[in-house]
Amino acid sequence: MNDVIKLLKSHRSIRKFSDRQIPRELLVELIEAGQGAATSSHVQAYTVIHVKNSANREQIAELAGGQGYITTCADFLVFCADMKRPTEASERTGANVVRGMTEQLLVATVDTALMAQNVAVAAESEGLGICYIGGIRNNPQQISDLLRLPAHVYPVFGMCLGYPEHDPEVKPRLSVEAILKEDYYTEDGEQVEAFDTTMQAYYQARSSSNKDTDWSHNLKPLFDNKLRPHMRDFLIQRGFEMK
Repeated sequence: MNDVIKLLKSHRSIRKFSDRQIPRELLVELIEAGQGAATSSHVQAYTVIHVKNSANREQIAELAGGQGYITTCADFLVFCADMKRPTEASERTGANVVRGMTEQLLVATVDTALMAQNVAVAAESEGLGICYIGGIRNNPQQISDLLRLPAHVYPVFGMCLGYPEHDPEVKPRLSVEAILKEDYYTEDGEQVEAFDTTMQAYYQARSSSNKDTDWSHNLKPLFDNKLRPHMRDFLIQRGFEMK
């Protein structure tokens, strides 16, 4: 493996950070690295909000489910899918812009995720730790109001950035055989059963937050009930009508 592949395979979510600050120049470099990600038709349908205000961070931490590391990381970013900028740019050329298409929602969301992952990899290459915060979608309207997001922009997730103050184990992943199919989709029940055994051993042996469970049981609360059912109406209100 080369160094890039080693880095990619060593990712851990970091939730404890030192007091060391990230130089502004490095933060800008990370954002520029994010901009180097692939983007559909060069639309670049994303905006990143660097949340510096401590009171706002505390409010976001509460809205995201009480995730305190939002307040203790060196920098906190909110990655937003942004169809406002490209549609308005097109409109200025005289285009009869059609808004609210499902494909626009998909393009903006995928663009944002690709950009953020570039930022994450670049940050880890500089010795930083990161943690994605999907919990901002628990209360997306309140966070949109707090960040003054206009129509056709929505917060996809947050990201904590900082220098790590702990060294958690790398969480196992499904086997390649489970996710890499040849020509056609095939069932993978045996691989999932094997992975459950692996994850149960991992959860029982890891250095913190030990628990007796496995991958399949850990997924149960995500699918037992409707997950964030408010998101559909929220996205429609944002201008993503999913036509």
